[in-house]
Amino acid sequence: MAPTPSLTADEAHARRRELTVIDVRTPGEYTSGHVPGAHNIPLDHLERALPALRAAAGRADLLLVCASGARSATAARRLAQEGITAATLVGGTTAWQQLGHDLDRPAGTSAPWAMDRQVRLAAGSLVLTGLALGRRRPKARLLSAGIAAGLVFSAVTNTCGMAKILAALPYNRPASTDLDATLAALTG
Repeated sequence: MAPTPSLTADEAHARRRELTVIDVRTPGEYTSGHVPGAHNIPLDHLERALPALRAAAGRADLLLVCASGARSATAARRLAQEGITAATLVGGTTAWQQLGHDLDRPAGTSAPWAMDRQVRLAAGSLVLTGLALGRRRPKARLLSAGIAAGLVFSAVTNTCGMAKILAALPYNRPASTDLDATLAALTG
């Protein structure tokens, strides 16, 4: 399989009017700030969106975006399996913002923490809990060991089970995200 094409934040910014930008983060992350004009199709809804993405790719180049580039690379590989070419944004919205490019945020919405920050808080809290409880009940340290093993597995496989669990929480899925409307816009 050919390598996934990618664009730097400056390259994407220069071409932003000729690209269809798809943000594959959770709706909560998308609401916290996204590349202007980006459509939100969370990674876990990618299969459902394949026909709309194929139609959109027929009209303009696709650019997949996430926070760091890992999830968008996963999405690009999946699209490539379906014969849909899509570039990824190197460094994701983090790089986009660091280079001074604006992010859109819906007015009147409160933004949850970025997913990687939520994962660090949850993992760190669970490790500390395991260690604290382990002072009285040594077997409780297994919680810390389990979280450590999960983090190593996450790094090796470039996946994150904890992020998938956290993404399902209500504050990461605001009601204002309408996947059907997004798919209709991409199809039409």
